Amino acid sequence: MTGKSVISNVSRSGVTTEEWNLPSHPADPAPSGRTTASAGPEAPPAPAVSPVDAKRDHRDAAPGSASAGHAFADLADYVAIPRLGGLALSPDGTRLVTSVSTLSADKKKYVTALWEIDPAGARSPRRLTRSAPGESQPVFLSDGGLLFTSKRPDPQVDDPDTDRPALWLLPDGAGEARQIAARPGGIGSVAAARDAAAIVFSSDVLPGAATSDEDKAKRTARKDAGVSAILHRSYPVRYWDHDIGPAQTRVFAADAVQQADERLDDPRDLTPTPEGRVGGDIVISPDGTLVAYGWDVDDEAGSRRATIVIADRATGDRRTVVDDAGFEYGQPAFSPDSSTLVCVRDTMPTWSDAPRTSLWQVDLATGDGRALASSFPGWPMHPTFSADGTAVFFLADEAGHAPVFRLDLTTDVVTRLTAHGAHSDLVVSRDGAHLYAMRTSYAQPATPVRLDPSTTDQEGATLSGPGDVGTLPGTVVEVSTHADDGTPLRAWLVLPDGASATAPAPLLLWIHGGPLSSWNAWSWRWNPWLLASQGYAVLLPDPALSTGYGQDFIDRGWGTWGDRPFTDLMSITDATCARDDIDDTRTAAMGGSFGGYMANWVATHTDRFKAIVTHASLWDLEGFSGTTDVAWYWQREFGDPLATKERYEANSPHLFVRDIRTPMLVVHGDKDYRVPIGEGLKLWWDLVRHQVDSSFLYFPDENHWVLTPGNAKVWYDTVRAFLAHHVLGEPWRQPDMV
Repeated sequence: MTGKSVISNVSRSGVTTEEWNLPSHPADPAPSGRTTASAGPEAPPAPAVSPVDAKRDHRDAAPGSASAGHAFADLADYVAIPRLGGLALSPDGTRLVTSVSTLSADKKKYVTALWEIDPAGARSPRRLTRSAPGESQPVFLSDGGLLFTSKRPDPQVDDPDTDRPALWLLPDGAGEARQIAARPGGIGSVAAARDAAAIVFSSDVLPGAATSDEDKAKRTARKDAGVSAILHRSYPVRYWDHDIGPAQTRVFAADAVQQADERLDDPRDLTPTPEGRVGGDIVISPDGTLVAYGWDVDDEAGSRRATIVIADRATGDRRTVVDDAGFEYGQPAFSPDSSTLVCVRDTMPTWSDAPRTSLWQVDLATGDGRALASSFPGWPMHPTFSADGTAVFFLADEAGHAPVFRLDLTTDVVTRLTAHGAHSDLVVSRDGAHLYAMRTSYAQPATPVRLDPSTTDQEGATLSGPGDVGTLPGTVVEVSTHADDGTPLRAWLVLPDGASATAPAPLLLWIHGGPLSSWNAWSWRWNPWLLASQGYAVLLPDPALSTGYGQDFIDRGWGTWGDRPFTDLMSITDATCARDDIDDTRTAAMGGSFGGYMANWVATHTDRFKAIVTHASLWDLEGFSGTTDVAWYWQREFGDPLATKERYEANSPHLFVRDIRTPMLVVHGDKDYRVPIGEGLKLWWDLVRHQVDSSFLYFPDENHWVLTPGNAKVWYDTVRAFLAHHVLGEPWRQPDMV
């Protein structure tokens, strides 16, 4: 996915993962689905609700009561819900395969298995793989065989030290899966040619290792010597939640196996040795002759720039196809005849200009490039060609949704194909008759759908997949108003069962991360139904800097995080509090990452809320500027703090700590390298020394998201207890596990 969101918690185009989606277009680093909010999975959004001048006074009425008979009241039930992600379509179009994550036997982690879904919607889904380590990354070969990665042990190899993903093949039809490739650094991304017996994959290799045996020997020597040190000679040194190096990602190509006992033991290394770093997607042309992958190169002042290179799969010859100063490229897709490449092109943000995203097409024979859909107002992403090569399908955020769009390459006309929902994992059938995607909404997590390639504003056909959230404890409506500068604003509002004029619900303002993001997707980490089940109404607004409302909406908040985004949030909160089913005397605010920053800013600039929860949040912007894992990206917008201090001084919440009057719950994970733990520690100390009523929920082994089932339950249990105490006035209840 492309994106420039720097901090957040909900990524662009309905991808419910987190963010700071970097210019190098990394793969989503956390489990996710994609969604949108509406009154139901196929229903249009409710009409916008404007503010009213007055409402009946029911301040003393009980909040909407929690609903029984659903999976959101009991956190143990919630974390056990199966979670779908990704789609792969067989060459003959008869099989769809997805990954399904469920709790492990000991309930301490999630394990992913592969399931088959009937594209026609007639057969029930069936499970294809089953092992304790799990399986992921399904990819079909041209002959119908199914590739996947897994840490499952190979019964043919006695290697007790193997703890990294290997590449496995499940033959078309019947038969047992077998391991076909393993590397000391594991197998990363995998791709296969549509029309040829060709495979490409990535793997991490220690410097100087020319073969797999040499790589293994170097790893063993470091382990035996007790060495964990890494010598860096370039930036960055960390990424999200792990150290970079000493191994480097390399790209390998091989012919698909033909014999029952054949292995890919001698793949061809397509990665050059000059300075640079593999980044972003790795794709192979339909005819199997070319491989495209992201290549990050050094830019000025320690920053990096994302380019795309093409390698000849047979010879390893490599050339750069897109690399322009001031731009970054990612998400490449080959045309059906392997002659052209379409990718996402981002302008590099600067102090004065927010990034802009567009589609770019390159003729691989001449190297000539051209912009596509130049008048399209949104940020296109994840392009994929139509079966005949005359059109490109893509996704983009749009007003709380993430539709599928079709671009005619002859006329440059863009058509919206879906009316509602946030879509992802778009695949095209080989005959061109159908599109398949995952669609979500706040009424439904990721669900496979079948779409027509030419019908506008369609709902599509929902396909049967494993897992169901069952009954939801409320409804979703839409709220709208105008900012003080006249700009239209909108938000999703999740209302609990029982909320009414006679029983108004307490309100929780939930601020999305990013900041270049949108509340348009179901999130397992940030799920409003878990609070709605406790009787809260949850407001999910898109303030300035949100995607899906045109470039001007982003520009109006660029570099001024504490200004326009804050006033937008207060305006939409005012509009929501004017509803007679909302109790405006019992309100709270919450957010993570950029949303956590905004929660801190809210705490320092208003006392209208009774409680604030801030997760993985920015507090001291100047200190943060050099400790985040991608400091160069941050400083493009806020500047060098030694040279241009004005944005730090105007927007850093820590400078206003004396103004905090609201109880705060601070949450942070020690393995968070995007917003390092120092931000949480300094915030907590500043609250303590200024005698603010506050608590600190600390996770020594979690990253930006808090991913393990047990810790996720503790997270929500603590948030619920904190809100119940400060918003509902209930006695403090210490969560059982902390």
